[in-house]
Parts: sequence; structure tokens; C-alpha cells
Amino acid sequence: MSPPAAAHGSCGDAAVIVDETARAEDLRSRLAAFWPLSGEKIAGLCATWDPRAGSPVFTVRGRYTSKGWTEWTQGFQFGWAILQFDATGDERFLALGRDGTVAHMASHVSHTGVHDHGFNNVSTYGNLRRLILEGRIPADPWELRFYEIALKVSGAVQAARWSRTHEGGGYIHSFNGPQSLFADTIRSVRSLSLAHLLGHRLMGENDEAISLLGRGVGHARTTATYNVFYGEGRDIYDVPGRVAHESVFNTTDGRFRTSATQQGYAAWTTWTRGLAWVMAGYAEELEFLDLLDDAELKPFGGRTDVTAMMLRAATVACDFYLRETPTDGIPYWDTGAPGLADMGDYLARAADPFNDHEPVDSSAAAIGAQGLLRLGHYLSARGDAAGARYTAAGLGIVGRLLEAPYLSVDPQHQGLLIHGVYHRPRGWDHCPTDSGVPHGESVMWGDYHLVEAALMVQRMLDGGPHYTFFGPMGAGS
Repeated sequence: MSPPAAAHGSCGDAAVIVDETARAEDLRSRLAAFWPLSGEKIAGLCATWDPRAGSPVFTVRGRYTSKGWTEWTQGFQFGWAILQFDATGDERFLALGRDGTVAHMASHVSHTGVHDHGFNNVSTYGNLRRLILEGRIPADPWELRFYEIALKVSGAVQAARWSRTHEGGGYIHSFNGPQSLFADTIRSVRSLSLAHLLGHRLMGENDEAISLLGRGVGHARTTATYNVFYGEGRDIYDVPGRVAHESVFNTTDGRFRTSATQQGYAAWTTWTRGLAWVMAGYAEELEFLDLLDDAELKPFGGRTDVTAMMLRAATVACDFYLRETPTDGIPYWDTGAPGLADMGDYLARAADPFNDHEPVDSSAAAIGAQGLLRLGHYLSARGDAAGARYTAAGLGIVGRLLEAPYLSVDPQHQGLLIHGVYHRPRGWDHCPTDSGVPHGESVMWGDYHLVEAALMVQRMLDGGPHYTFFGPMGAGS
């Protein structure tokens, strides 16, 4: 790639150095080398993984292991194989993804105990449906209906995890309970969006027909109000774009009580993977809004209001990421992690995954890059010059992840993207040295989202359709 230009974000100086001349073409050779490597990794994992062990979550000394907390990662395993077919046309990977989905994903469709339906089921059933609509696999009408009934049920089950707020809105509550709203769940809203697109509703008590679109927009609005900050003085840590991992509500009257976190450092810092979920989740919901008629959105605030709410959240989060991330676009796991104070001006240089103070999270970079690419595409399609800059930033981050030290070329290592972390506060991640700082390992969502971001760029190179979770024009039965 050409030398980077000076970096300036739309909200002040940015830490990430954005090469504003970056093009997808700059990544052609790296992608050509990436897809064979990705294929070897997912084929090897599927060949050796015992489903009785649960879902693969993260690697320890290069081997994928399970971690019983919630079953939210199996869809990434089979979804990775489906995306590998999408990129290469190699039907071995279609068989791995399709057979794995049919054999192992049904319990995830009806899983009432998680907020992760958009991760598990849209990554599998949703990607298979999309490939049929794009004409990439034969359009068997019963196969299409099989995927669509799974997606309808998944969206309704997810929407049923509903807690009401004092203002009359609500949110999909996390596995912590009805008081808990996670930033992560904005990316599960797509399960509701897709089910709505397929004409489905959640049927409640006394045959009440509940709009999945309404609950999806309501969740997005509550998240934008309480988990995303805009510099308006909500508390003394109200920095524009900061994201709280969790918002806690009084379940008796629905009033907001406090910010919190499960996987971040503190309630008042920004866990960067939660930030990345917000970036990607709102950006793809903006793309989804384009499929809807004005009349569909009118009961929930109208197109102008809903779009403005989502665009504001997506933009402020992306700008925060660009300000608070090292120059190569790879973030540390939390912007307030205490060890960062011992690292000097860490934002003025590239991230160091081998430092002795705090781990980076490459999975947050893969997710955040997708958010930047989607926001860039959305704005550019509307003639907004800012779109090119977000796109360039996303391309730069993807390019960085497609090379050392983030791409795992060791054939003995099952992961694809290394230097990801899962749960730093609980110490679940493997630390190879006495420093106590994890590095060198992979997480299943990091591998999946790197493949997904790479597919987006590959389609840009090949002139293919923009990759969305709903497929071409949202077509279907």
C-alpha cells in the first residue's frame, strides 16, 4: 500500500493513520494468499473437532477448546466454511458448512437462553439462504424454505427476550437476566430484521402479533440511548463514541440505573470488542433500512428518525475507534485498561501484541473493520465524501490483519487470526509467558469476522454484489 497520509477524523485528530488513497486493489495479492490458508484452517478444524465437546471458542497453544459460558460460537465455525465456499467456489466447504448447519444448529434456533441468535443462525442459515438468492447454489425451493423457517423462528425466539423500559421502549436482554442490555446484541438485531423481512411475527399472549421490526428498532434505540455516549454530559466519563458494554435497568419500573461490564475493564471504560459490535451492528442495520417502505417504519418513529438514530450511533462509534486505536488500527482490549498507562504514547505507534502490559484484541479489529467498510459504503452511496475515508480506514485494517503478526501461517495452529482475546478479567485466555499478558491465540469470532471482512473486500475487487446479511434486494419467500 502507498505511504499513509496525515490522519484526521471527523471528530478531531485520529490516532489511526488512514491512507486516504487506499483501494481494495492494494489487497489483491494478500487475498490471493489468504483464501488457501483459510481453507486449510477451517477444513482442519472441522475434521478434528468433536461436536460432543461443545462449540469451539478459543485456542490454547494453538488448539481450539470449548468454554462453557454460553453456546454462541458454533455458527461461526460452520459459517466460516460457508463463506470460504462463497469466496472460492470450492464445494468441499459448502458441504462442510451446510452439513454442519443441518446436523448441529437446530438447538441454536430454539435457544431461549442467549442473546446471540444473530451470531449463530444468521451466520449459518442466513448465509446459506443468501447464497441461494444470489444464484451461487441451486435454488431448491424446499431447501430455501428450510433455511427460512429456521430464520423466522430464530428471530422470534430472540425477540421474546424482551424487557421494557420506563420510557415505553425496550431491549433484548442478555443472558445475565432481564435487567441487562449488552452492546453486543446490536449485531443480533439482524435475526429480527431478517425474520421481519420474511414476513414473520412473534405471537404472544392472547394471540398478540408482535412486530419483529418494532422490537428490532426498539432495541437499537435503547442501545443507542444508554450504551453509546455522545459527549452530552450523561456522566463525567461521557466521551463522544464511548461504548458501555452493559446497561443495567430496574426491572420493576424499567428505569436505567447504571453502566456496567462483563468483559471490559470497568463500567466507565470502553471494551473495544463491544465498541466494534456497535460499529458493525448499526452499519448493517442502516443497509437493511433501505429495503423497507416508509409505511413499515412509520409506527416506530419514521424513516428519518430511525435512520438518524442509527447513523449517529454508527458514526460516533467509528470516530471513537479511529481516535482511540493505535496507528495501524489494531486496538488494545479496553481503552481504559490500567497497563496502558505504563506504555507511553501507545496511540502514536502501531499496536504491540507482544508487550508485557495489556493484550491487543485482533478480533475487535476484524469486526470494527467491517463496521468501517459498511459505514463507508452506506455514506458513499449517498454522495457523502466522508464515506471514502471510512472505507479507506477499513481497508487499511483488513490489510494489516492479512499479514504478520496477525495472520496465523503455522500449520500446527488451528486458528486463522491470532492475538485475539475472550475474557480478560476472568483470565480465560492463554498466557505463553510469565508476563501474564495473553497473545498468540485465536478466537472463533475473530476467525469468522476476518473471513467475512476479507469476503467484503474480495467482492469489491471482483465487482460482485455488496455482501449483506439479507441478500439481493431481500428477496425470498
